[in-house]
Amino acid sequence: MAKKLETKKLIASMEKAARTTKKLIWTDLAEKMEKPTRGKIEVNIDSINKVALAHKGKILVVPGKLLSRGELTEKVTVVAVSASASAQEKISAAKGEFIALKDFALKAEKVKASDLVIVG
Repeated sequence: MAKKLETKKLIASMEKAARTTKKLIWTDLAEKMEKPTRGKIEVNIDSINKVALAHKGKILVVPGKLLSRGELTEKVTVVAVSASASAQEKISAAKGEFIALKDFALKAEKVKASDLVIVG
């Protein structure tokens, strides 16, 4: 089955960000997004919480969907392709921030690669 046009555009924008910024993290994200749909990445809030505890102050990037299982105790900025409504509520309740990956890719030049952690 062919990838959605939106996903293809997102992959293209990350590849463009990789070329313009010369930051390998954008290439890594594009490669993870190009995998077949059956290998789609889904990450739960409890996994985000564990990574947030280990990487305080970092922006956590999920190259897939964010799901709501678990509790979030850390204030964290999460970037993902999409997130369930309840996952977004849990992030907001913890005074964190959710950013869609398509919006975040537009600010690629302003982001330090050392501030990003890929989850999933």
